[in-house]
Amino acid sequence: MSILRSLAAGFAGAIVLTALHETVRRLRPHDAPRMDVLGERGLRKLLRLEDLPQPDHATAYSATMFGDVLTNSLYYSLVGSGRHSLGRGVGLGVAAGVGGVLLPGPLGLGTVPSRRTPQTEAMTVAWYTIGGLVAGLAARRGK
Repeated sequence: MSILRSLAAGFAGAIVLTALHETVRRLRPHDAPRMDVLGERGLRKLLRLEDLPQPDHATAYSATMFGDVLTNSLYYSLVGSGRHSLGRGVGLGVAAGVGGVLLPGPLGLGTVPSRRTPQTEAMTVAWYTIGGLVAGLAARRGK
């Protein structure tokens, strides 16, 4: 599989992941994962470390969404190609989801956005797994 096809598969997974997060957070505001909040916190933390000005909420949200799609696309593009791309996609998705639940606290970003309830934790892992599944399917289809 070419690099462009791998990137396209990764982009497909990232778009589905982002669409799931954004749709569910509007439908279930009480327990939906809020990875957008974690992203904004991370952005603001990096800007503070460099003593750079803080953007307003709309700008931070837009930058976070762009950064999420870009980094998730690159991450999911690791599915590569071949017979095992689907399995790699699922594995990458599960790993990202578990990381999304376990890492924000130790990184100083807080735990509530991805660990508010057991349902929040399950949705976090499920959405990233679905993104990986889509990337794996797209990679297989692009062969």
